[in-house]
Amino acid sequence: MSERSQKLEAALRERLNAVHVAVEDESHLHAGHAGAREGGGHFRALIVSERFEGKTRVEAQRVVFDAVATEMNEWIHALSLRTLTPAQWDALS
Repeated sequence: MSERSQKLEAALRERLNAVHVAVEDESHLHAGHAGAREGGGHFRALIVSERFEGKTRVEAQRVVFDAVATEMNEWIHALSLRTLTPAQWDALS
């Protein structure tokens, strides 16, 4: 796991009081992409948090983007999200 992936995972876990977070750095797939010439800053995240209870998928994603706004402005170029409540996460098991 890259250093940035670890940093993003820790921020999501802490700021969203998440019970599960998995971050994958997909930057290598985007090398040469406009806006991220070296391919850096592309991530995929699965986040399980009670903060998503009663929210639509878009509302839950806004909660995440608000939580990592500083990182989005500094070093995250793209962030793909899957947001689940603990009950939704348990139902997948």
